[in-house]
Amino acid sequence: MLKEILAEKEYLPILQMNDGTPVTKENWEERRAEMRALLEKYSYGHTPDIPVKVTSSVLKSNPNAYAGKVDYTQISIRLETEHGVFEYPVEFFVPKKDKKVPLFLHLCFKNVPDRYTPMEEVTDAGYAVAMLTYLDVVNDKLHGNFSDGVAAYFGTTAEREPEEWGKIGMWAYGASRVMDYIIAEREDIDHDRIAVVGHSRLGKTALWCGAQDKRFAAVISNNSGYGGAASSKHGIGERVTDFLRCGSWDWYCENFKQFAGDMEDKKPYDQSFLLALIAPRLLCVGSATEDKGADPYSEFTTSLHASAAWELLGEDGLICPDRLPEAGDHFAAGKIGYHLRAGRHYFSRWDWGKYIAFLNSHWGNL
Repeated sequence: MLKEILAEKEYLPILQMNDGTPVTKENWEERRAEMRALLEKYSYGHTPDIPVKVTSSVLKSNPNAYAGKVDYTQISIRLETEHGVFEYPVEFFVPKKDKKVPLFLHLCFKNVPDRYTPMEEVTDAGYAVAMLTYLDVVNDKLHGNFSDGVAAYFGTTAEREPEEWGKIGMWAYGASRVMDYIIAEREDIDHDRIAVVGHSRLGKTALWCGAQDKRFAAVISNNSGYGGAASSKHGIGERVTDFLRCGSWDWYCENFKQFAGDMEDKKPYDQSFLLALIAPRLLCVGSATEDKGADPYSEFTTSLHASAAWELLGEDGLICPDRLPEAGDHFAAGKIGYHLRAGRHYFSRWDWGKYIAFLNSHWGNL
């Protein structure tokens, strides 16, 4: 059944070089570079290769948060650039353990735990959480407003070059600089077990971040939709025209705009390329039945198609029954995990529980 569904989708091949040459383990990195280049050129833009010095300072701390179970610190991440010093805060919640702990780097909408972050449940499960509020990296005011944050310090303006980065790339860049800090300074964190996670537009960001930064051992997208885990061709959710109408086209590069209208399904790339860039690391995709804009079944089939990359590299991708998922399904056996939750566009405790269960199945219970 699923083979026929994938054939109908007409996904672009992952295991074929641009010139038609078959992809093998030996030339996989070349194919990976080709897919990344297409995503940079037509979707997210190029992340600037500008050296910065990353330093930090502690803004505040509470070693006895959550009834004494959690060590809390607010850290200022300082980027020393040629245009000056740019700073943004990150909140760390680390469960008190006698060993290094794995961590969720959560790209989030608010700088305090809220309904999207059941902090006590996550830390009780043995995971640390670092919360990076996306607006602290650059604004989300839409319609090409690049007036602050990383954009201002890197010289990005509304008059961008066609392949210059958009805000998804900037938010992802901010997360990677947090990773720089963790690797350099946090001995309480297990550097080999760090997952980047986000919901909605920040699920898109988590995927692009993990695709570029191999230091993340796991990448998790919740209801990420178009520009995330859902197909960017032949989809039934959001389309390029929706981003143009809303002004959120500035999440992407200028070249992205050319695929509106009749060009929607003529892209030389698809989101399965994005997911394949994460192979052979852990990837988990979460969808919701009523989240029509995110095209949940497309998120599933794109994940299934991307499994070819994991299989090429000797790993299991998405392991599931030969049918479309049903509400409540949770597939965690392969290196690609997937679940379908009943309900709407939301990052719920149920979702968090499934991501923890997925990581536990590969990293062991903590």
